[in-house]
Amino acid sequence: MVSPAPPRIWTAALIVIGDEILSGRTHDKNIAQVASWLQVQGIRLAEVRVVADVAARIIAALDALRAENDYVFTTGGIGPTHDDITVDAVAEALGVPVVIHPQARAILERYYADKGGLNEGRLRMARVPEGAELIPNRMSGAPGIRLGNLFLMAGVPHIT
Repeated sequence: MVSPAPPRIWTAALIVIGDEILSGRTHDKNIAQVASWLQVQGIRLAEVRVVADVAARIIAALDALRAENDYVFTTGGIGPTHDDITVDAVAEALGVPVVIHPQARAILERYYADKGGLNEGRLRMARVPEGAELIPNRMSGAPGIRLGNLFLMAGVPHIT
């Protein structure tokens, strides 16, 4: 009699992005939150990397971790400021352009309608790698981003 194969263990990696984490100005709270959420889903968090706001480092971490895991999550770098470069780095790693997602733009226009409107910085949060889907965000209006098994999330724990 042949024994059944052991159940498959699904794995995930997390890339925490931000100079503020590496400098100690901000203390990461996402690792424990993401690990707990994944555990409930039956997914093992296999590795975490903390990288600076440097496109080459984000791309290197993404390429290495995508090859070894079923899912890759990122936190940080998808906000409205000039140093939020995660979308650009992911698009470069995947070989696709960055586009304004029409649904994300509409969500942000509604969210900011009574908060001064949609300006250039806020519009940055509608940028996605081409082909991406949105992850709804009830907290700030700015959606997360999903592209296949890759999930880009805000760096703020209560938004993630």
